[in-house]
Amino acid sequence: MRTQILIYVGVLAILAQVVAAQGTAPGAPDTSKKNTVAAKKWRTPWGDPDLQGSWSNATTTPLERPAKYAGREFLTAEERAAQDKQTAIGRDKRAAPGTPEDVAGAYNAFWWEWGRADGRTSLIYDPPDGRIPALTPEGQKRSTERNETVRTNGPYYGPEDLDYYTRCILRSPLPRLSSGYDNNFEIVQTPGAVAIFMEMIHDTRIIPLDGSPHLDTSVRQWLGDSRGYWEGDTLVVETTNFNARRGFEGATENLHLVERWTRTAEDRIDYRFTVSDPATWTRPWSAAMAWSKGGTPYEYACHEDNFGLYGILAGARADEQKAAKAAKKGTE
Repeated sequence: MRTQILIYVGVLAILAQVVAAQGTAPGAPDTSKKNTVAAKKWRTPWGDPDLQGSWSNATTTPLERPAKYAGREFLTAEERAAQDKQTAIGRDKRAAPGTPEDVAGAYNAFWWEWGRADGRTSLIYDPPDGRIPALTPEGQKRSTERNETVRTNGPYYGPEDLDYYTRCILRSPLPRLSSGYDNNFEIVQTPGAVAIFMEMIHDTRIIPLDGSPHLDTSVRQWLGDSRGYWEGDTLVVETTNFNARRGFEGATENLHLVERWTRTAEDRIDYRFTVSDPATWTRPWSAAMAWSKGGTPYEYACHEDNFGLYGILAGARADEQKAAKAAKKGTE
């Protein structure tokens, strides 16, 4: 059961400890004077741009541009309306709770956060074709090996043999893209840091703004090591030191991520990111998406009443017993 919880106070407490210890359309920077003046309305008591509140990045715009929209960055008004209509139809066609169709889908459609089309044909705006750049030879080799591992599966001797998604250690590596659910965030600020609470797995990013250097490269973390600064009205965050065991789109631990948040309206933040990893892609690439006000984070209990892990391991033990009996019978 997902129960709404209060996030704001908890994140503020974390930030207080950190501070005490420390002593336009998406896709291109908005440089218009109109938006620059308007952005100055949103200020914290100490003068920084104010990004605080609950936000959602839910969208039906795909990461990569579909072939049917090749060469086109934007949808027509009719295409956008049709896409939103299809989303509404999909929401209404949910299976009856408890039916095999409902169970097969893991969740009934009530819980899915569909979002809306933002008018573009892809979240990726660079390269101009709206596609992830080609893999390097090394990246292609890793991709092939990863697909083979997924295809063969097992044997599962213990929980450690299952992937980190199934074990609920990390569901969404950075940068966090929109998915079917848990697209909500809470941003809290202090003069020395920004905290971004993510609904998925309840991960919280504490981002120092004091100019301190990144951690030593020997320190690797699931969500990397983030350092932020203000560039005018835009929060810029650079993240390095990722853990190699859960990479974004197949990237290595040397992924370099640059994110930008710019508030452009009372209920909107333009968010964009650039990722680079010479061991994975032949060039850096960038994407942008809108964050909308009001996406309240809910409680996320990843393993509550989850029998999947038990079933996988129990099935592996049953297969071993079956194989042992067959081997014994063959020697008699």
